[in-house]
Amino acid sequence: MSLYFMGIIRRGTHWTPESTPQIEELQKSHLENIQKMAETGQLVLAGPFIDDGDIRRIYIFKVNTMEDVRRLADTNPMVKAGRLVVEIHPWIIEKGFLP
Repeated sequence: MSLYFMGIIRRGTHWTPESTPQIEELQKSHLENIQKMAETGQLVLAGPFIDDGDIRRIYIFKVNTMEDVRRLADTNPMVKAGRLVVEIHPWIIEKGFLP
């Protein structure tokens, strides 16, 4: 079995449906942050839900500890701004299903 961490990303207290230049810049930084984590191999899977519900996206992290994943999740500009919050769960799967 392999240990991963699942991040369930939900709307935060500062989430709004509006689109402003500031929110567009946050979104751009958010996507750059995802790409950076993927390039390091710490984020192995990520994607949004398209049903416009409270749960916005999911992350699958491959790191050693809960502290490592919390540190990574907290680098997200949308999390820092309070637009998103990350709920983290340790997750085990059969070896070989994910990198």
